[in-house]
Amino acid sequence: MNFLRNRVKILVVFLLFMLLVPVIFWANYSQNISLIQGEEHYVNIPFPLKAEISCDQSDIIKINGSPLEDTTTTINLKEPLSLKGVNLGNTSLNIKLFGVVPLRHLTVNVFPEKFVYPGGQSIGIKLRSEGVIVVGFNKVDGSYPAREMGLKKGDSIIAINGCEVDSIDEAAELIDEKGSSGKPIEFNLKRGNTLLQETIIPRYCSDTNSFRIGLYIRDTAAGVGTLSFYDPDSKLYGALGHVIVDIDTNTPININHGEIVKASIVRIKEGKRGHPGEKTGVFIEEKDIIGSIEKNSEYGIFGRLEKINNKNDYYSEPIPIALSNQVQVGPAEILTVLNGDRIEKFDVEIQRIVNPDTPSNKGFIIKITDENLINRTGGIIQGMSGSPIIQNNKLVGAVTHVFINDPTRGYGIFVEWMLQESGALEAKYVN
Repeated sequence: MNFLRNRVKILVVFLLFMLLVPVIFWANYSQNISLIQGEEHYVNIPFPLKAEISCDQSDIIKINGSPLEDTTTTINLKEPLSLKGVNLGNTSLNIKLFGVVPLRHLTVNVFPEKFVYPGGQSIGIKLRSEGVIVVGFNKVDGSYPAREMGLKKGDSIIAINGCEVDSIDEAAELIDEKGSSGKPIEFNLKRGNTLLQETIIPRYCSDTNSFRIGLYIRDTAAGVGTLSFYDPDSKLYGALGHVIVDIDTNTPININHGEIVKASIVRIKEGKRGHPGEKTGVFIEEKDIIGSIEKNSEYGIFGRLEKINNKNDYYSEPIPIALSNQVQVGPAEILTVLNGDRIEKFDVEIQRIVNPDTPSNKGFIIKITDENLINRTGGIIQGMSGSPIIQNNKLVGAVTHVFINDPTRGYGIFVEWMLQESGALEAKYVN
């Protein structure tokens, strides 16, 4: 009888185990891994059993030192799983317990070794939006026509009655011209990534002697930021490490086109707890356009450089990049400009890796440890976004955000995500 009870207990425990395993591992079931060709990476899946691993592209990587020649092979999960990039490309790995219970799905991308110039230069940023941006509302003849008909702050007006709009003057002229007929006007809008249409009847404004719909609009934006990297092979660059938003609406600017020019820092406002500091800069050669802005995304601004100012006393030649899984907690350095156009180097510490697998502009946390920088700026300040972060003579990322309550600390973005967004580092993730 006792023997039978023990058999039943074992069976119950085994069934519970089989039910719980997928739940335990589900949170970390999928993982993206990037490798430089020829380099090795270890994946820990602490589990006291063996499992089967399958691969859809067996010539891309070696597993535990050997190519995966068969459809599946057995691995021992007591030891870390070794993955080595052999050929360029991507492959999908599935690890299953007993060949049935899913433990982990790995997408492995193998890149060639990449060398880029680290930035640090201050740049003037000039953006022209796609259409004109709604930044506020005003009264016309006692009411707010545009707001009442559904327009919102942050909307971009792309066209009016089928005529494309590129500037504030064009929008005002079209509204006045079409409004004089007394008929409704059709507006083509972009709200985020959604295209909309709204119909509005303009009203006559006696103060301006014109027809209006009660809008404040903007068509350009300008500021100063920091160059993160320049790829000499593709002529592509990345800067800022985060999206540029409209100052009034706090919404990302959909750009039509833009330029970057040389800039000089003329003043530093020190950052304090609760009050971020900032760099004040001027465009020193406004007519000397050094590059285009082709993309304004969550990971920064990107485009092509016609030429680069290589006045960098620290890195006159391209240096290798580090992929996200190669970045470590520990000392590093940043390059940035605090006065004029001279790049300076300062010590920082990478304190915590937040998420190396999922693209984000908050990939890791840094702390300023350089007393010289703290004395001059208080820590991370506005305008420092994009400052390259270098660890072990590799470009690992760029500064993106400051902690409001502790200006000596902030976030960095992995350079891998910026390079992929720019198009200088191609990769395809298999889901």
